[in-house]
Amino acid sequence: MYIGLSGGIGSGKTTVTDCFAKHNIDIYDADEMARLAVAPGQPALTEIIQHFGHEIINEQGTLHRQKLRDIIFYAPEQKRWLENLLHPIIRDMMFAAAKHTTSPYCLLVVPLLFESKIKYPVNRILIIDTSLELQLERTQKRDGLSRQQAQNIVDQQVSRRYRRHHADDIIENNGNLDNLKQQVEKLHAYYLKLSQN
Repeated sequence: MYIGLSGGIGSGKTTVTDCFAKHNIDIYDADEMARLAVAPGQPALTEIIQHFGHEIINEQGTLHRQKLRDIIFYAPEQKRWLENLLHPIIRDMMFAAAKHTTSPYCLLVVPLLFESKIKYPVNRILIIDTSLELQLERTQKRDGLSRQQAQNIVDQQVSRRYRRHHADDIIENNGNLDNLKQQVEKLHAYYLKLSQN
């Protein structure tokens, strides 16, 4: 059984997946797959270099992520081009890996599950939700951003309301780790039950 896990930036997706991993649940992360997809020697990296030029590569021959982020943040057409290239590759890599899962269900962590035009055929959608204020605080602290930069990223994502409306399951992550663990425990038991049917 495939559970698509998503949530806005700073919602606590990593903390939640760490809790599920303690139950020996396999986790497949789109961000990890994206890093593999653009590793040196990969066809996607070659296409990115051809499109953006060699200045998009750092001295080690790997993708200069910050440069690329800066380009696509202010150029929606470049962002679309990159997403059209990478999203199908990432999805295919995730499902190829997930076919070999050994746990009763697995989590496919897709931060842009709703923003991507690529559909993920998952059995359920689990959303990690948090208040806007906490989202901004966490993002600023983790990524060293200004409040406005964090707000700009949040503004480019689908709304909390949209995410919640399209979720099968929701974990509320408002800062209490014990409460978060309890929510994961309940969902884990529920997913185990579902995976047996």
